[in-house]
Amino acid sequence: MSSPEPTLSRPPPIVAILRGVKPDEVVAIAGALVEAGVRAIEVPLNSPDPLESIKRLCAAYGHVALCGAGTVLTPKAVDDVAGVGGKLIVTPNTDPEVIARAVTLGLTVMPGFATPSEAFAAVKAGARALKLFPAGTFGPSHIKAVRDVLPKDVLVYAVGGVGAANIEPWRAAGVAGIGVGGELYRPGYSAQEVGQKAAALVAAWNAQA
Repeated sequence: MSSPEPTLSRPPPIVAILRGVKPDEVVAIAGALVEAGVRAIEVPLNSPDPLESIKRLCAAYGHVALCGAGTVLTPKAVDDVAGVGGKLIVTPNTDPEVIARAVTLGLTVMPGFATPSEAFAAVKAGARALKLFPAGTFGPSHIKAVRDVLPKDVLVYAVGGVGAANIEPWRAAGVAGIGVGGELYRPGYSAQEVGQKAAALVAAWNAQA
């Protein structure tokens, strides 16, 4: 399945979160995701040997998918991810220094936010894609209200508590995409299992287009 190369301004709509993935399995897992149509993949930095996993991930699929790290908490971590080829920086919080460092390096950064104040702080620091986290705590109406006041070119993703079974209200609220972790991958899942779950998720997203 071919797809245009992801861009800084428009990340793909589904971000796979591979929390707990190990270097010796990441390429096979990523291959199943890409085959199913997922074009953004993050390895959280609290996974085992995350930089090695990101290095292998980017070498294998960086040309067709936006690959990088999640749970990025410091500017140094941004540098570390960039050093192994990562192009995607995802954070659970709004840290202007982390955002600015990623922007300076030309990376796609997707900081987490909860409130309008955090969203605007992220935008001021240079972010153009934000993630409501944890989205399930706030609900689709929260995203709709925040989007009403954000610049129109800022994309909002929902992460945490969003999956194939409940995409419709989030899409109706105007999300540009979703981030999905445990529904797609947990330690012990085979590449085949991940591929099946990813195909179902992609089909659910496309059904609401």
